[in-house]
Amino acid sequence: MTLQSKTLFWGGFIVVLSAFLWAFGSVLMPFILGALIAYMLNPIMVKLTRNKIPRTITALFILLTFFLVLGIVFALIMPIALRQAQMLIDNAPVYLNIILDYLRPHLGWLEIKMGQDPMIAFSDYIKNSGDKIAAMSGGIMGGIASGGRAIFGFMATLIFTPIVAYFMMKEWQSIVIWVEGLYPRQHETVIRRLLKQIDKKISGFIRGQITVAFCLGIFYALALTIAGLNYGFLIGFLAGVFSIIPMVGSTIGLIVAVAIAWFDVGDIGYVALIAAIFAAGQFIEGNFLTPKVVGDSVGLHPLWIMFSLFAGGALFGVTGMLIAIPVAAIVGVLAGFSIEQYKLSPLYTAQPDTKKVKQ
Repeated sequence: MTLQSKTLFWGGFIVVLSAFLWAFGSVLMPFILGALIAYMLNPIMVKLTRNKIPRTITALFILLTFFLVLGIVFALIMPIALRQAQMLIDNAPVYLNIILDYLRPHLGWLEIKMGQDPMIAFSDYIKNSGDKIAAMSGGIMGGIASGGRAIFGFMATLIFTPIVAYFMMKEWQSIVIWVEGLYPRQHETVIRRLLKQIDKKISGFIRGQITVAFCLGIFYALALTIAGLNYGFLIGFLAGVFSIIPMVGSTIGLIVAVAIAWFDVGDIGYVALIAAIFAAGQFIEGNFLTPKVVGDSVGLHPLWIMFSLFAGGALFGVTGMLIAIPVAAIVGVLAGFSIEQYKLSPLYTAQPDTKKVKQ
């Protein structure tokens, strides 16, 4: 195949795939989630099937155990998190007024330019925005109540995700063999090497970074709750969730927790204690969790992860965010391979013409 033919083939493939995701993104959620769960649990499947246990029984046992543990965790976490979230929403105006009272003496110059108190204008803007958001939320809830489309989508995801995961786990070996049969014979060795690198990055993130984020969420939630911080469980849990992107969750959690500690207590020693909890979390992550669980397998920069999540969400919504990390890993490996090929090509290795340089 010529370079032009290859470009047309892969360009057409990307266009068709993008069109498929755009057209069917709303119904792909159970299939993507099921595939991710099957991929995450496949190493356990491989170990158990070595003992000659049938794949059907093994897949069923692993999935039942997985969803049972997941259900217990959510049953323990969600009631506390939702209750604290409601409390935080109710008390948000109080914290906003504290911030405005602190800023007002420092913004006299802005009042002169605007001709009015900027804090009053900001408060009115927040109030009006809140009213608009409330009205919008009411409209959305009304639409859900009347049409039931979102409820149906949620129930479909809840029901079909375990089914998809089961069949994917049971047929995983056959799927791999089928995909390997599609490799171009001429480039089979290169493709296997690239896919191995891609698998290392994706598995490192899905199985490693998510485990790290879960452990950090539990640590932050329990530590902040024991320290007596208001909404500590919610803040710690969300800090762990956002720690899927390295450093982001801990940074956001630190800022919010320190602010709440200062607003509620106003004691610098207590604020330092809350900050020390996040410092301890980062120490544990950097010296124990990440080296042991993730290692060097991920190799995805936090900025690249954030960009891929935002880009996937902007293009294909929640479905795009689910596939963003695998796509980012694939693009990263292919980009590295392209740079490697470029450095082996005459475009990079050709020596300068010394005669022309002298002239």
